[in-house]
Amino acid sequence: MLNADQAELDKFGDLAHRWWDPNSEFKPLHDINPLRLDWIDQSVGLAGKRVLDVGCGGGLLSEGMAARGANVTGIDLSEKPLGIARLHLLESGHKVDYRKISAEALADEMPGAFDAVTCLEMLEHVPNASSIITACARLVKPGGQVFLSTLNRTPKSYLFAVLGAEYILKMLPKGTHDYAKFIKPSELVRWAKLANLEPDELVGMSYNPLTQRYSLSRDTSINYLMRATRHA
Repeated sequence: MLNADQAELDKFGDLAHRWWDPNSEFKPLHDINPLRLDWIDQSVGLAGKRVLDVGCGGGLLSEGMAARGANVTGIDLSEKPLGIARLHLLESGHKVDYRKISAEALADEMPGAFDAVTCLEMLEHVPNASSIITACARLVKPGGQVFLSTLNRTPKSYLFAVLGAEYILKMLPKGTHDYAKFIKPSELVRWAKLANLEPDELVGMSYNPLTQRYSLSRDTSINYLMRATRHA
């Protein structure tokens, strides 16, 4: 059984044609993409690295990493976003190998093949996040780094990420997030360690509605990111 929620795949598939529109439902992804790219690049040095983007969707992060010189593979289980990602390569001229395959299946096929693995803004959309993290750990080479991001399960995140973003500010379509699937940092750390990963960094991501800008912060109560290294 695939570790995917068909309703989630359909939801993002229906919006796929708007993925590269910076003023669409994907505006928050466009806004945080430079911040995510800088964080990853500063940690691993993307140029010349072989990188896997798990849950790549329409390819925002994948293309961004390719633009910085990485050899990128992007995987997703939703065909429409992958189609949009491939089409956008014709416009941008970047090179990314997009594949419709699960992280677990690719881990069986290509264990230890990547210098770095990213899985951002995806874990809160799958039935079994721990399984994805284990697959990411298997896919990265010993000493390689895994980059994860998700939403904390706190009253504050419900207030801002669900009620605020979806219902009040209308930054996201209603129903984008299921609060029950949000993940506490303690849970993410535990799953990472069980997968033979050593968490190196846990940092928050804050949004200022006045400047409409995101920044890294110590506040992990809503959005947060983790960097972890696979044990040898």
